[in-house]
Amino acid sequence: MDCVGIIGLGEVGRILVEDLLEQTTLGVRVWDYQFDNDASVAAHNLAELGTGSRIGVASSAAQAAQGCQVMLSAVTADEASSAAESILPGLAQDTIYVDLNSVSPGTKHSICEVIESAGGCFVEAAVMSPIMPRRSASPVLVSGRRAAGFADLSSQLCFSNVQVASDSPGVAAATKMCRSVIIKGMEALVAESLLSARHYGVEATVLASLENLFPGQDWTEQARYLISRSLQHGERRAAEMREVARTVEEAGYTPWMSEGCVQRQAWAPQFAAALEEESLDAMLDSIRTQSTTKQAEKPQ
Repeated sequence: MDCVGIIGLGEVGRILVEDLLEQTTLGVRVWDYQFDNDASVAAHNLAELGTGSRIGVASSAAQAAQGCQVMLSAVTADEASSAAESILPGLAQDTIYVDLNSVSPGTKHSICEVIESAGGCFVEAAVMSPIMPRRSASPVLVSGRRAAGFADLSSQLCFSNVQVASDSPGVAAATKMCRSVIIKGMEALVAESLLSARHYGVEATVLASLENLFPGQDWTEQARYLISRSLQHGERRAAEMREVARTVEEAGYTPWMSEGCVQRQAWAPQFAAALEEESLDAMLDSIRTQSTTKQAEKPQ
């Protein structure tokens, strides 16, 4: 193996490129449909990464796949299916396509069919923790008929914590999606609770009660962290939670909680300026002030 292709140069894609360049001798070819948008995260990441003898910028998703033995897809959840379809003209026989995106088991099955009907080898991968600070050492669950084979070579791709969940696609995704009901749901619940509590002046008592219920946590710091994740990544989290809701529906249940979480996560990024505040109270006050201003600015 001498070349790895990466589709998507957001937070995860950039980390993978950096770790591959630092920890291996492999060539890396990257593509993101937002490279032409100078204001995009992808364009910013590309500019900071630069180019060199080991990193190449493809002219299309299909061109990114040409000559690469492994393709890593790290796009947003809502782009996972289209990303897989976009590489097909350049996909060589037996190329391993690793889908790292947070989508439902049903979506993973559909992507698997797209890739394997074109002669590729599909592996689904679920990153089971925030990508930072452990980066490519984060725990990763993999599923699919080539999952065990990918696990064997994963260390060559700088992944050091890969565990095989199943030889059937969808199992890793189900694990990640059901976890996200709790993790992303907690972010939404904590934000909604504490913004309301701050309005009534009872946030300190609410936080103290959480410390009684869940001992061992600094809930002031934990709450600030949970809220900050939505402020910084809410758009991407909302896309993932739509796939979580689909996962719940695929299991035969109505995703009331997950659908509510979609709305709160999608709402949060407009208040990203609150990330500049160091304390939880200041962050809550910043969101409340911005929220009041934005409401006042709405046309009557």
